[in-house]
Amino acid sequence: MADAPKLGFGPFSAPNRGVVVVFCDDGLKFGPATAKVLGSASGLVARAAKAERFTGKNGKSLDLIMPEGLKVDRLVVVGVGNASELKSQDLVKLGGVAMGKLPGSASEATVFAELPKGAMTAGQAADIGQGAQLRAYAFDRYKTKRKDDDKPAGKRNITIATGDVAAARKAFVAREAIASGVLLARDLVNEPPNILYPEEFARRAQALKSVGVKVEVLDVKAMTKLGMGALLGVGQGSRRDSRTVVMRWDGGKKGDAPVAFIGKGVCFDTGGISIKPGAGMEDMKGDMAGAACVVGLMQALAARKAKVNAVGVIGIVENMPDGNAQRPGDIVTSMSGQTIEIINTDAEGRLVLADVLWYTAKRFKPKFMIDLATLTGAIIVALGQEYAGMFANNDELSHRLHLAGEATDEKVWRMPLSPFYDKMIDSKFADMKNTGGSRWGGAITAAQFIQRFVADKTPWAHLDIAGTGMDSRSSDINKSWGSGWGVRLLDRLVAEHYEK
Repeated sequence: MADAPKLGFGPFSAPNRGVVVVFCDDGLKFGPATAKVLGSASGLVARAAKAERFTGKNGKSLDLIMPEGLKVDRLVVVGVGNASELKSQDLVKLGGVAMGKLPGSASEATVFAELPKGAMTAGQAADIGQGAQLRAYAFDRYKTKRKDDDKPAGKRNITIATGDVAAARKAFVAREAIASGVLLARDLVNEPPNILYPEEFARRAQALKSVGVKVEVLDVKAMTKLGMGALLGVGQGSRRDSRTVVMRWDGGKKGDAPVAFIGKGVCFDTGGISIKPGAGMEDMKGDMAGAACVVGLMQALAARKAKVNAVGVIGIVENMPDGNAQRPGDIVTSMSGQTIEIINTDAEGRLVLADVLWYTAKRFKPKFMIDLATLTGAIIVALGQEYAGMFANNDELSHRLHLAGEATDEKVWRMPLSPFYDKMIDSKFADMKNTGGSRWGGAITAAQFIQRFVADKTPWAHLDIAGTGMDSRSSDINKSWGSGWGVRLLDRLVAEHYEK
């Protein structure tokens, strides 16, 4: 991964080198400290804006090389639109826009965290910093050759100029912790499958011990003893043994029931015996984006010392088609005791979740469970890449997830659950089959299947992130194939409703 820039905070002062980024509203107005620094260059900005038809619209920018009247190499003016309507997520995006406007050759940059009415609050300045940190991410660790114009300048120093440096630094601590979780999740999703297989994924999860997370790894022998026949059936065709990883952050009151997050971790998915078409199969290295999110979330909660008890459990497998692979027609017994007829071995993620959800509910008796999985192409057909599909058995949890999604721009859209769809997964030979056997309602029948393994009436939500967890839409804060989607959403949910 490319070296991350060194990001810090400092007072408003005129930089004498590098790049300076300033913000203006849709009336081309600057804050007082910005206007003072610009001085005579304000006229140059006005003329350039007129020539380029730049009006200060949110997210748009104006780029001036070697601006007369300033000692810097480049001046970038970023529009914020109507400054009175800006929300936290808008500031994060603007930080990403600012970072994206810095040329790769720039080793020094100063971003003025000021709006027309004056300095941004400490929290707003910290949001700018988080956006810059997220946008700066690049996964290029396997590139050994570069074109001359693609070579980075080396270590970059980014200073966020603000009115209260100490307060901004304090506010940034939690935001930096959250960003670290997002970047960890992106790293995991982006890794090639020959590097990140189940045992290696488990090893990397164990690194969370350094931030105070307790980590336990269940091997095949332990899972066999627990009766996890659904999960183990998926991985039996691979020479790489499956794993379940249990992560615990005890930041809340002793004895308080935890909140629980469960992730599908299929490190590579060929489809098994029901093998996928070859075109695009390389993308199936990202079929563990749900598990990556859970690991990133646990990193974020621990790094910011969240006042909550949280459990993250991920089932990690590889779905391969060798002579020992499970077949269509096989019947497996899940940890719950329920039997499953395998109709299609490419409907494997729900089998992994079945055992991990049951295990989590029975062992930890959590306040709620949320699972994340790149589960169905059907959800992409329904929602595209703008929203994740949300299925829930609890209206309060669903509503809170919706609000958290709106606040972080990691949006969810509630989909239906109904006993009618259960009929589509009834089996002649077992308690259920693992697909609905039809093109219709594929994301819904998958959720109905998973719901059968939510023990003890635990409040539960299932997030189908097939459209958002990997190869998702490019944004101002992410240009990576792996998005790290869900870390900020779930951190917000915890912070707003479950910390004490």
